[in-house]
Formats: sequence, C-alpha cells, structure tokens
Amino acid sequence: MLSEQMKEVLNNQINKEIYSAYLYMSMSAHSTFAGLNGFANWFMVQYQEEMTHAMKIYKYINDQGEKVKLMAITQPPTDFDSPLDMFEKTLKHEKFVTKSINELVDLSIKENDHATNIFLQWFVTEQIEEESNDNEIIAKLKLVGEGGNGLFMIDKELAQRVFTSS
Repeated sequence: MLSEQMKEVLNNQINKEIYSAYLYMSMSAHSTFAGLNGFANWFMVQYQEEMTHAMKIYKYINDQGEKVKLMAITQPPTDFDSPLDMFEKTLKHEKFVTKSINELVDLSIKENDHATNIFLQWFVTEQIEEESNDNEIIAKLKLVGEGGNGLFMIDKELAQRVFTSS
C-alpha cells in the first residue's frame, strides 16, 4: 500500500517521464527538419524509452491498488541551436530526472516502503546509463565540432540505435 505522499510523487514522476518523452520527440522533429536523421532516430528511441519508464510507474501504481492521476504535459522547446545544444539540454534534463528519482528513493526509505524502494532501484540504475550515454555523445560532438565529416559520422552512428523494451 502506498502512502498518499508516495502516490502523489509517483504520479508526478509519470508526468516527468512523459514530459521527457515529449522533449525527445521535439528534438527528434528538430533533427529531422535539420536533415540529421541519425540524431532524429536517437531521440525517437529515447522518446520510446521514456514512455516505457512512464508506463512502468503507471503499472506499479495500479499494482499497488492505487489510482493513477494524469496531469497536463508542458510544451517542450521546439528550436535548438545545434546537436551539441540538444545533448547539453538532454544531459541537464536527465540530471533533473535523476534528482527526482533520488528524492523518490529517499521518501521510500523514510517511509520504510521497501516495495517501492526495490521498484525504484531499476530507475536509479537506468539514470546512470542515461547520463553516461549523454556525456559520451557530448564528448564526441565537442571533439568533432559543429559540422563536417565528424558530425556526419556521429549522425550515422546514432542512426544505428534501436529501441529495446526493458
């Protein structure tokens, strides 16, 4: 059984995960428009992952016999200066999500909610991977600069990413 506070913060996390998906869909659309189909693919896979994260929490709340309460999703930005700008914003956003997940874990510990704590450990591990991937791409983008063959090579690499449900 979830406490009222835990139920509220988990519902808020669903909103954050769906916003994340919406943000990455916007970045995918921007990349497509810019002719960077590999970047568009990477962000669309990221969109799918974030929706999966939202649905994991949705299912958990339901499995705990509680009601999911969906909220309005804020409009994400639609224009970005460069691929580097998108990934710097991605990393900043993932750090925000990591902080939010850590706060959920802290609350589960405070409330001795062992089931929720165990459930959230998957997200803790996932956030380590999210931030690591973003840092790796940012390093590559800084290495090659804003254009030319290096950007083309990164775009080709990002085109290889495929969604795998976890």
